[in-house]
This record gives sequence, C-alpha cells and structure tokens, in this order.
Amino acid sequence: MGRRLFLNYCTKCQNDRDDIDNKSKRKGWFLFIDIDWFKQINDTLGHTVGDETLKQIAESLKNIFSSYGAVGRVGGDEFAVIINEKMTKEQLEEQLKKFLLDISAILPERTVSCSIGVYHFGFPKSQKELLTRTDDALYKAKEKGRACYVILDE
Repeated sequence: MGRRLFLNYCTKCQNDRDDIDNKSKRKGWFLFIDIDWFKQINDTLGHTVGDETLKQIAESLKNIFSSYGAVGRVGGDEFAVIINEKMTKEQLEEQLKKFLLDISAILPERTVSCSIGVYHFGFPKSQKELLTRTDDALYKAKEKGRACYVILDE
C-alpha cells in the first residue's frame, strides 16, 4: 500500500474497533521502518539495486506482519506497519529480530539494516499521534546507532 491507502486503512481499522467493549482496552502496535544509509546503496550500487532492496524489504515485512495487520510504503525508503491483532511485546520483538536478520542478507556487497520505531497504543488514536509518537521512537533508534528498534509505550 502507498501512504494514503495505508493511513486510510489505519483510520478504518481503528474506527472498526470503536464498537468493541471499551473495557477490553484493545491495544495495537504502530511501526516506522527506515532503511539505514539507503542513499549510499543507490549511489554506490545503483538505483536498480536500490529498487530491488526496497522490494525485498517490503516482501519481508509483508511475510512477517501481514497476518497481524497491514504494511505500507509511506516514503521513499520508509515503511510503516500497523498491528491490530493481538500480539505480545515478546512476540513483536521476536518478529522484529527475525526481520532485521532476514534483511541483513539482501545484498552480498553490504549488510542492509533498518532503524525501527515502535509505538504501543490503545485504540483509537489519531493519525497525528500515531505518526508523532512512532517518529519519536524511530529517531531514538537512529540515535542508538541504527540497525535496531525502540519501543515506546503510551
């Protein structure tokens, strides 16, 4: 999904949850994934290799997370995931580690990595809050040295 379709999906899935008994306090996960040093991949290995890298990262995200929610490409080298099915923090961390390991082998010439910001939130949240809080987590992951994830809880 592109940015607009993905964000529309996020709004719809949260609105669909509005009618669920509020006592259940449904929680979800919102992720931003940014490819580390993607410009260097394009500049040194070429745009064809960069495009193939994007495709393989998207495929890995879909394989790991699509049964729990939705995956979208929200920028040039940025992806987002909303998880609206039940998933524990431990399960999420296991999947994030698997994703980071999977993508590290995409290119034989260099290790591919991503910085990942994660926000654990209660339904419903505005798009602005989801994006802002998850972006904060992403920048904390970059500050930690990239190739990692940071989880913020509400």
